[in-house]
Amino acid sequence: MKKKFIVFFIVFIIMIYSYKEKQLVNANNQVLTVEETKEDENDVEPIMVAVNYKNDTKNLDLEEYVFGVVSCEMPASFELEALKAMAVAARTFALYKIDTNENYVLSSTTSDQCYYSLDKLKTRWKDKYEDNYNKIKKAVLETKGKYITYNNKPIYAAYFSISNGYTENSEDVFVKKLAYLKSVNSSWDKKYSYKESSKNFSISEFLNKLGINDSKIENIKIERGPHGRVDIIYINNHKFKGTKFRTLLSLKSTDFEIQNSNNKITIHTKGHGHGVGMSQYGANAMALEGYNYSDIINHYYTDIKIMNK
Repeated sequence: MKKKFIVFFIVFIIMIYSYKEKQLVNANNQVLTVEETKEDENDVEPIMVAVNYKNDTKNLDLEEYVFGVVSCEMPASFELEALKAMAVAARTFALYKIDTNENYVLSSTTSDQCYYSLDKLKTRWKDKYEDNYNKIKKAVLETKGKYITYNNKPIYAAYFSISNGYTENSEDVFVKKLAYLKSVNSSWDKKYSYKESSKNFSISEFLNKLGINDSKIENIKIERGPHGRVDIIYINNHKFKGTKFRTLLSLKSTDFEIQNSNNKITIHTKGHGHGVGMSQYGANAMALEGYNYSDIINHYYTDIKIMNK
């Protein structure tokens, strides 16, 4: 009996020693089993992107960059599924740029995508920082690596704030026709009254901004597209594309009405942004109705697939 006990004890010690030999400790002093370390070894190298932030080029992990873009481009108060859709669009936009040019440096302004650092967000969010951080981090992590493709390539994932009830075809705004950026119904934006607003100009200020050397307005003629946006506008027989007119006068959208009264020009706009791709407020309204991020993306982008890096 004594011999059996000694043999059992020796076998037990050998098993313990063997198990410890198969364990490793990571940088945080956490014990990893062989299986866990094997998974770590097979982890994919993070995708890095170059970002110009405050006139300094930084190399950021793609997911870190996406967090900074979502935090800047969409209100943290939006529904989680809308934030997820925004994360996928932001990630796709970056992948599209580096797929076109691997040395591309992303701007941190709206010329590419707005991006905020953590320091900026601490100042911006103040006492809501922790809650907002956790919410947007969740949206990014739960869509990690997911991006939108057309013909197995990242798309130009255009998005904007809010529509006038419809999005626009890419060729009507950006000139270039892209099959996945087609006009779709976005009546969800009505929930936010299309963010209508007005802007006032004196006659001289209005004409000066348009580069017209006249002292008064003789006539205004407007030609509209199928969804109410201004395609062409004539001011005193000077012709402007609606998109150019919007830029010159810093208008919120190209769906506008002009009133000329008492030596004052009042321009009333409906919607905010260029109108191509995903409406952010539309995405939020869809999320409130129970749609998930995949539903949202497949509504605003045509004939696409969501893939994983």
